[in-house]
Order: sequence, then structure tokens, then C-alpha cells
Amino acid sequence: MLKKSRVLIILGLAFLLILMALPGSSSAEIRIGITQIVEHPALDAAREGFKEALAGEGLNVWYDLQNAQGDMATATTIARKFAGDRLDLILAIATPTAQATAQAIEDVPILITAVTDPVAAGVINSMEEPGTNVTGTTDMTPVRTQLELLLEIAPEVQRVGVLYNVGEVNSVVQVELAEEAAADLGLEIVTAGASTSGEVLEAARSLPGRVDAIYVPTDNTVVSALESVIMVAEDNNLPLIVGEENSVERGGLATTGINYFDLGFQTGLMALEVLGGADPSTMAIASADRVETVLNLEAARNMGIEFSPELLERAHRIIGEE
Repeated sequence: MLKKSRVLIILGLAFLLILMALPGSSSAEIRIGITQIVEHPALDAAREGFKEALAGEGLNVWYDLQNAQGDMATATTIARKFAGDRLDLILAIATPTAQATAQAIEDVPILITAVTDPVAAGVINSMEEPGTNVTGTTDMTPVRTQLELLLEIAPEVQRVGVLYNVGEVNSVVQVELAEEAAADLGLEIVTAGASTSGEVLEAARSLPGRVDAIYVPTDNTVVSALESVIMVAEDNNLPLIVGEENSVERGGLATTGINYFDLGFQTGLMALEVLGGADPSTMAIASADRVETVLNLEAARNMGIEFSPELLERAHRIIGEE
């Protein structure tokens, strides 16, 4: 997708730069609003990847960076603010902000990233042809593969605790996928809900004694308070499988997942196409080009786990390796 798009990006930007060079042109500054549901390393990485893609083209870009701090009402307020601003493009990071922005704005292109299922979220009509002013990238992770990785690391596991926010559509979708995969893999899923980051520790503490391992999908609420889950996992020798590699860096045991910086960069390239004249309503939602297996040796020691030589050999990245 990226190679095919490059020619369109160059042609579109060439036209844009010609306009910028015209006397009296008002297009010299590109105004982009960025709205993010909460601060945590994965979403931050997606934002920086997006900006990096645009920085590489030498454009004069002005950003309005907004963060809802996990509050949907604030996300809605930010969207309404953006609706009244003169913006050329909006980047909405994560499902709740994508929903708030799409509901408030129809006349400005919206690029989304870190949105697991944009159709279920109601921001597009289909993945192949969005049919709205919204396009971008999905962070749908290989849920089944992640559970298979858990079984490879700890074959004795039978019950898996899944922590998630029941109010996040992206998380509900992933829990449903986990339940489907678990039925095939001989696992039982035990869910624990947390509607705010402040409830994550209590939800995590409800799992020991009921489960043999913990799985944290790409849930914004839980990931924003991941250290609480890590503490519970380490204190109870419970393997902690996570949805993406930033969470492994923070102390999760392992994942086979996506890189959010790369996903944001991919979204930025799509934004360049839109700025060059492409119609977001006809641009298919893109997914990550690759997934990687990432292991954390210190987390393994803290959780009483030993990785097999075969898994260590196969891993794309090992954190804590000397």
C-alpha cells in the first residue's frame, strides 16, 4: 500500500507546494488538529510516527495537540472545538476520540489511528470504502496468536483473566475475539472490567486465585495504568501477555503485536495523500504491515517464567538481553 501510494503523495504534494509558492497564497501553513484519548506510550508513539511522516516532506505544519485524559466528555469538547477551528486535517488517536470527532465534524478530513474496529465504532461504513470523511489505520491485533503465544510460554494455563473497559468498543471486540479463540484452544476466559484508570488495580486484584494468567489487549484505560497490572502479575507469578510491544517495554511478559510508531507513520503517509487531494471516503482503512514477537527477560524472572530456547531464537526483539 505504501509503495503504491508514494507516487500519489509526490504528485499531490507537488501541486500543494506550487500553490504555496503563489503570491498571496494562504496555503503556506497546514493546520492539523490532533486529539488523543489518553496519554500512554503506545498512543504517544502513534502520534510521533504520524508527525515524523509529515516532517519528512518539508511542509510547514502547525499542530493543535489535545488530550482528553481518558474522559469522553472532554473528547467531545475537543471535537467541538476543532469543528469551529479552521483546520486542514484532523488526526484522531484511539476509538473514543475517533467517535467523538466523526460525530462532530463532517467537512474536514479525519485520519484515525489506533482504532481497532472503525466499522463497529460507527465512524466508517466499510473497511474497503469508508464512505465518510474518515480514513486511516486500524490497530487490530492478532488476538488468537497472542493467546497461542501464552500457551507456548506456559502450557499449563487453563484460565485467562482479561482486563478491559466495557465502555470501549475496541476492547469489547477484542474480548469477543479472545473468547472465540479460547474455545478452540481449550482456554477459559475470565473478564474483569475497569471503566477508569483508577479502577484498574482493583480489577487486577480480583483475578489471582481465579486465573492462571492475565491478558491485556490494546485497551486504552487498562494500558494507561498498566503498572498496576504488572504489580499484581509479579506478586502472584501470573504470566502477563499484552497487546503491543510498548506494553512489553513497560514490564509485560511478551506479545506478538504491532509497532505503534510504524502505525502512526503509515497514517501520516495517508494524511499526505489527503492533503494532496485524495478523497478519504474512497481510501481503504490500512492495517499494520507486520507484527513482531517481543519478549521481556526481566518480566519473565519476576513472574517465574522461563522462555524456551526455541522462542528466544524466534523472537524479533528481546528486552533485557545483554
